[in-house]
Amino acid sequence: MLVIVFGAALLGVEAYLIRIEVNIDRGIAYHLVGLPDSAIRESSYRISAALKNSGFRMPGKKITINLAPADLRKEGSAYDLPMAIGILVASGQIDSNTFDKYLMVGELSLDGGLRPVRGILPIAIAARDRGFEGLILPQVNSREASVVDKLAVLGANKLSEVVHYLRFGTGLEASPSTGSEDPKDTPGDDLPDFSEVKGQETAKRCLEIAAAGGHNVLMVGPPGSGKSMLAKRLPSILPAMSNSEALEVTKIHSVAGKLD
Repeated sequence: MLVIVFGAALLGVEAYLIRIEVNIDRGIAYHLVGLPDSAIRESSYRISAALKNSGFRMPGKKITINLAPADLRKEGSAYDLPMAIGILVASGQIDSNTFDKYLMVGELSLDGGLRPVRGILPIAIAARDRGFEGLILPQVNSREASVVDKLAVLGANKLSEVVHYLRFGTGLEASPSTGSEDPKDTPGDDLPDFSEVKGQETAKRCLEIAAAGGHNVLMVGPPGSGKSMLAKRLPSILPAMSNSEALEVTKIHSVAGKLD
C-alpha cells in the first residue's frame, strides 16, 4: 500500500514541501531514498523502537520510503514523525483519512516522545502558504509556530497522541495564534539610542540616509572608531517592522536554533 505524508526541508532560511512516499510490499527490506543525510538514514532505528514502545510494530515487510523531490538534499531528524505515521497508515495499523491534510515534523525518541527541531518558523509559514489545515509538531515548538496566523498549530508530546488525533480528531488542542498584522508603535524601548552618539557627524548622516532610503551600509575603520556602536544604535531610528517583516527576520534565528 502506498501513502503520502507531508514534511518540510530547510534550504537556507526557506522551507520547502517534502512528499514522504511510503510503500509497503511483499518481502523483507527497508529502503530510504531521496538524498537523506546520516541523521535521516538512522531514523529507522528510532522509528522502530518508538513504534514498539508506543504499542505498535514495525511491519516485517519490504518498506520503501522516498523523500521527494529526490534531487533536494534532506538534513536533520524532523522527518521521524511523518515517516512513522506513513508506516503506520501504509501497514494498516491506523485508519485515517485526514493525515495528508497536515504537515508534520518532529524527532522521535526511543520511548515514542517527540523532541524539538530547528527551523519551525519557516516551516509553519510554508504550511500556511501551502494551504494545510494545520501543523503537527513537538509541543516544545508550538509557541514558536503560533506566531504564524491562519494556521492550526497542534503540539504533541508523544507519537501516541498524534495517532489518537489522526484517528479520532481529539487529544490535541490548537495553540492560540499570537501573530498580528499591525506594526508595533516603537522598535523597542530597550534599544541603544542613536541620540547618544557624540560626534561622528558624517557617519551618522550616512546611517540616517540609509535608514530613510532602505540602503545597505558597509562601515570600514580601525578598531575603536565606533563602527559597532553605530550599528547597534541604527535600529532605534528605523521604522517599526510589520508582523510579516518581523517573521522574515526571525526566520534566521529559528533556523539557527536561537529562539527559546
